Amino acid sequence: MMRRQYRNLPLDAVVLLPLAEHPRPAPSLFQERAALNRRYLMSLSSENLLQNYYLEAGLWATRGRPDGIHWGWESPTCQLRGHFLGHWLSAAARWSAATGDAEMKAKADHIVAELARCQEANGGEWAGSIPEKYFDWLARGRWVWAPHYTVHKTLMGLFEMYAYTGNQQALEIMVRWARWFHRWTGQFSRTQLDDILDVETGGMLEVWADLYAVTGEREHRELLERYDRPRLFERLLEGSDVLTNQHANTTIPEIHGAARAWEVTGVDRWRQIAEAYWRQAVTARGFYCTGGQTCGEYWTPPNELAARLGEKTQEHCTVYNMMRLAEYLYRWTGEVAYLDYWERNLYNGILAQQHPQTGMVSYFLPLAPGATKNRPTLPREEKTTWGHPTEDFWCCHGTLVQAHAAPGASVYYETDDGLVVAQYIPTAARWRFQGVPITITQTHDPQLDRPHRPSALVVDLRVRAERPVTFRLRIRLPWWLKGKPTLTLNGERLGGEVSPASFATVERTWQDDHLRIELPRGLTPCPLPDDPERVAFLDGPVVLAGLCAGEQTLYGDWEHPETFLVPDNEREWRSWKPGYRTRGQERNIRFLPLYEIIDERYTVYFPVRRSSTRA
Repeated sequence: MMRRQYRNLPLDAVVLLPLAEHPRPAPSLFQERAALNRRYLMSLSSENLLQNYYLEAGLWATRGRPDGIHWGWESPTCQLRGHFLGHWLSAAARWSAATGDAEMKAKADHIVAELARCQEANGGEWAGSIPEKYFDWLARGRWVWAPHYTVHKTLMGLFEMYAYTGNQQALEIMVRWARWFHRWTGQFSRTQLDDILDVETGGMLEVWADLYAVTGEREHRELLERYDRPRLFERLLEGSDVLTNQHANTTIPEIHGAARAWEVTGVDRWRQIAEAYWRQAVTARGFYCTGGQTCGEYWTPPNELAARLGEKTQEHCTVYNMMRLAEYLYRWTGEVAYLDYWERNLYNGILAQQHPQTGMVSYFLPLAPGATKNRPTLPREEKTTWGHPTEDFWCCHGTLVQAHAAPGASVYYETDDGLVVAQYIPTAARWRFQGVPITITQTHDPQLDRPHRPSALVVDLRVRAERPVTFRLRIRLPWWLKGKPTLTLNGERLGGEVSPASFATVERTWQDDHLRIELPRGLTPCPLPDDPERVAFLDGPVVLAGLCAGEQTLYGDWEHPETFLVPDNEREWRSWKPGYRTRGQERNIRFLPLYEIIDERYTVYFPVRRSSTRA
């Protein structure tokens, strides 16, 4: 197995903290959102989560509609039924591993035991929420809605219950279920398999790579190789544009599989596939100011984004899965660009597409002028906005609960010579270096004594080691910096050249030390690459949304947005507020962080004219 150069700390080693250390510490944004997610996960009954597995195994029968039955994509009449339980298990595994939540762990263990009961009732191998015949239909060319995608979610949830919580029964279910897939795929030629795998396979390649990494069994290596996608992967390696107008989230999980296959086999081709995909999807294609991409779930042409500012921009699944790919690539390379990308999508995708009061998901994040956050609608269905706790269960509903299950997991990475501070999220981390226990505490100074809203993010890192130990601490200096950052160690300012989108490295013998990091922030314009007079604005990594019902032209020098965007309603009691407002316009409007928008109509990209003449 290939060794990652940069490694996540164990989930239970990182704990979310309040925003700052002061007499009345306020919960951080990340604590609030994670708590919403936990509350929702526990609100769903185990019986309803399992309803389609019981139905398939002949263990569920009722004459009426059960109380609280899950509907939408979890309806017993939907061909994707049962996919959400896999997401739920993944989220529950991560949350209970990260927090030690015994109640969540007990609920998840019970569900795994019930899946084992369903598998036994199905004959000892099949453990799915859909019938095996869906796969026979697929092989015969009969249309069926993504059966591989559906069962992958269950396999993923089972594996993460084993990997994160040590549930051995979950692994045993996977191993028995893998026998069915090994026998079924063994009857097809490579060409026949390619035809089958042209229909959305989800992350099947990744789960077989995960399973092979644990067992080392020949049949699991064969499954990994059978779920190769040469028709996609070879064209990626050739450099062909295979993504324009391609359904994005069909392919991203397949690339996760290639990435994981490289880690467990060491075969270079797998890594080359993942890197080629990133070049096509991000480097050569560009992305919106949010960091997200796609319109109507499909990739845009390279750097041609203006014509696709629609009602169905930025599917949540693509945000979450591209962040996962960015993390794979960061762990291999240590390149700061992947961390900057991850941060941008965290604020303007993961947080922006979760309702800040209910925890529900916005399937898309529209970027059309005067948009509202929305969900997909059916013909004749009245348009509504956020997802419902038990009536929808879209794919994005599933990635939502995973995304908020372990928010501290990507804040720190260990290396052979030290630790990387990758993200700015208030946390406490436990770590060992050269056998020495170390605690890293990250809090953010609210700077409440200032006369106006602070123009810098001030981060306090406290390093405490049981005995003196020498290592390198690398600090990410983000792309959005608006000036030279300041690092002060134990009251003494550190020197050295530093620049945005890089790392500052502090190497010393640590024991009980305080490192203070001041990161100047401010407004950054973000024009569309193919329509540079249409501009969005960010405050640090956070996209700002203008509260207006349609397209509105702004006047001013867009390269210096501070000349026509000024702080608005900046203080409330013991906290700073992040709003802005325009000045000098025909009609002035307010701006809020996109992640705070709930049901308001908003615009992100504005035509901006430099002329002071009003049309």
